[in-house]
Amino acid sequence: MFMTSTDLTAAAGTSSVFIPAPVTPYQGDIARYWDREARPVNLRLGDVDGLYHHHYGIGDIDHAALGDTEDSAYEKKLIAELHRLESAQAELLLHHLGPIGREDTLVDAGCGRGGSMVMAHQRFGCKVEGVTLSAKQADFANRRAQELGIEDHVRARVCNMLGTPFETGQAAGSWNNESSMYVDLHDLFAEHSRVLKVGGRYVTITGCWNPRYGQPSKWVSQINAHFECNIHSRREYLRAMADNRLVPQAVIDLTPDTLPYWELRATSSLVTGIEEAFIESYKDGSFQYVLIAADRV
Repeated sequence: MFMTSTDLTAAAGTSSVFIPAPVTPYQGDIARYWDREARPVNLRLGDVDGLYHHHYGIGDIDHAALGDTEDSAYEKKLIAELHRLESAQAELLLHHLGPIGREDTLVDAGCGRGGSMVMAHQRFGCKVEGVTLSAKQADFANRRAQELGIEDHVRARVCNMLGTPFETGQAAGSWNNESSMYVDLHDLFAEHSRVLKVGGRYVTITGCWNPRYGQPSKWVSQINAHFECNIHSRREYLRAMADNRLVPQAVIDLTPDTLPYWELRATSSLVTGIEEAFIESYKDGSFQYVLIAADRV
């Protein structure tokens, strides 16, 4: 039986990770934001099977698994279904990394509480290094890795994803899963390009505002304010990649695939108040959910 989020948080006590000073005031703000974050929507979903994510879900709802809304167990089943969808999102990202060997190293930039890192190691058997500005998240992820007995292969550390401690060309693959909206994209992709070996694969799944809409909509502005982030346009992603030797191999619009997750989440007890902004912006076309996979050349 794995420890729940409450057990892991209590076990953490004083952080066991080194905490560098933030480079900028904004980094300090983001570190404090995620150190203090304890939303049930992130923790209760992770308690389903011990994979703690900080991203959203994709795929069709399994209504048969949900059953009758009047059933006393319905809410528990709904939480399990939301978690299944967010793990499906992570599986899609990992799939687009391509073939990864057991001797390879992967880098998760903005690793949160480490769910995707655990999944990557389970899938490929390789070493996975994660970075986050939040000491609380890094400590949580490392204690989860210890509980699973994979601490020699999965590690989170506190540092800026724009300046990681990894060697040039060290990684066979790297990714950002809904974390790239906290940084300048040219600086971000310059660092991924440095860390990746030639031929290595970078993957991001992210929300981005749609240039065809004209400007970021009111819904996008609400999302920025809610998460204290700065959402970029899809055009900015592609331009910054091109400037940093990352050549897209796949650009996939996941908007239709993520909408069911949001519509289901809006009916749950885990609502945070931002659900309407996601649903309406996806529907009016001002916001898109995309996957971009690019090779380092």
